[in-house]
Amino acid sequence: MPRRHLHITGTDGAALRAALRDLRTKLGVPRQFPAEVLAEAERAARGPRLPEYDATELPLFTIDPPASVDLDQAMHLARRPGGGYRVHYAIADVAAFVTPGGPLDAEAHRRVTTLYFPDERVPLHPAPLSEGAASLLPDRTRPALLWRLDLDPDGRAEAVDVRRALVRSRAKLDYDGVQKAIDTGTAEEPLALLKDIGRLREALERERGGISLNVPEQEIVGHDGGYRLGYRAPLPADGWNAQISLMTGMAAADLMLAAGTGILRTLPTAPDGAVGRLRRAAKALRIDWPHHVPYAELVRSLDPHRPAHAAFLQECTSLLRGAGYTVFTGGQTPDPAVHAAVAAPYTHCTAPLRRLVDRYTGELCVAAAAGAGTPEWVLSALAALPREMTEGTRLANTAERESVDLVEAALLQDRVGEAFEATVIDVRDAEPLVGTVQLADPAVVGRVESAGPALPLGERVRVRLTHADPGTAKVLFALA
Repeated sequence: MPRRHLHITGTDGAALRAALRDLRTKLGVPRQFPAEVLAEAERAARGPRLPEYDATELPLFTIDPPASVDLDQAMHLARRPGGGYRVHYAIADVAAFVTPGGPLDAEAHRRVTTLYFPDERVPLHPAPLSEGAASLLPDRTRPALLWRLDLDPDGRAEAVDVRRALVRSRAKLDYDGVQKAIDTGTAEEPLALLKDIGRLREALERERGGISLNVPEQEIVGHDGGYRLGYRAPLPADGWNAQISLMTGMAAADLMLAAGTGILRTLPTAPDGAVGRLRRAAKALRIDWPHHVPYAELVRSLDPHRPAHAAFLQECTSLLRGAGYTVFTGGQTPDPAVHAAVAAPYTHCTAPLRRLVDRYTGELCVAAAAGAGTPEWVLSALAALPREMTEGTRLANTAERESVDLVEAALLQDRVGEAFEATVIDVRDAEPLVGTVQLADPAVVGRVESAGPALPLGERVRVRLTHADPGTAKVLFALA
């Protein structure tokens, strides 16, 4: 899925910017890169380890938010002469620039993941790499891990290969433009096939019982020299693009499992109690969920633009808690081995500019595809990666959540006492007088308390703002 557009512009947000600086200090967010790390990055940008295989004739394209410059993936889609499809998916080769055990490598292990704040991005790698020499920017020759996935006419992978290659993207596209080009029939075949392949992969996801949640996202976007909050429901193109990445992550997991060494992104099956809670939420939201209808099928039938459906989709995210990373070596069978939402083995491998583990899974897959041994620098890092990734992901989630809280409080601090139209999107099981509301305008999601009766899950209500303090990043409502 696309990253949130956490972005503010202009001078109106001076107080908010100060609060965000304080937030980064509180969270212990790394600031400037040490001098030795920058020096190594600049040297690596000038002289990366380049592969012999030249695939620059492939007219690849990228799909990212318009302002993005850290471009991890580029693709080319084609029909196979005998039927089916061929997907080329290039992933930035960060290992071509990072020397194991060096200052740049150590700093990446300290940072773990890129962090996104409304006023700035705190990158995993220095800008000479993440925004320059390693990024798959258009009309630049770059080292990459080039995946080739041959699919049958139903979209199933028949053959998979990955190798190091020189690549050259031809175009930097964004989601809105891609959707418009496909909808109007003006997309050339390599782009138009994104819809065909994406839909086939979505059908296979349904078949295996997997699920992708189309939860509307709360966004901070620049507006008239200042900022505003909005909601964004994913476009179909978002989902089709995500299916290409998902397919590659599944192929990578299969390669590592066959080789006997790797690291998987795993999620245990939700306990019965969690599913039972969702059934109660569906009933409260007046969503018909017959007992013979699987959870995944129900979710795919929902419209995220409808308030009750959006509220239920938000509730569904509770089933995604508990995701982690599972390392396996020596041909052992990993436990767990499956990501419950994917309904198959899966790994993270398509965002090495922004996520540490992807550099390692990419290296494992290149070795597995070539029938070669795993490099020692990869093996020696595997045991610590799950803990590092868990801590880094927790920090990234906290930074995003608290950034949105700050903007909400700043936006509403002069409106305490006002009433707003809202929808109750969550009610605590043990405290039915406490929950969460989603305002229609502005796009705020906040805590609500009722003096009685119990909060009506999924219902439209009128709430009054009782507290909005940017200093504490807290917004609180009461039933009006």
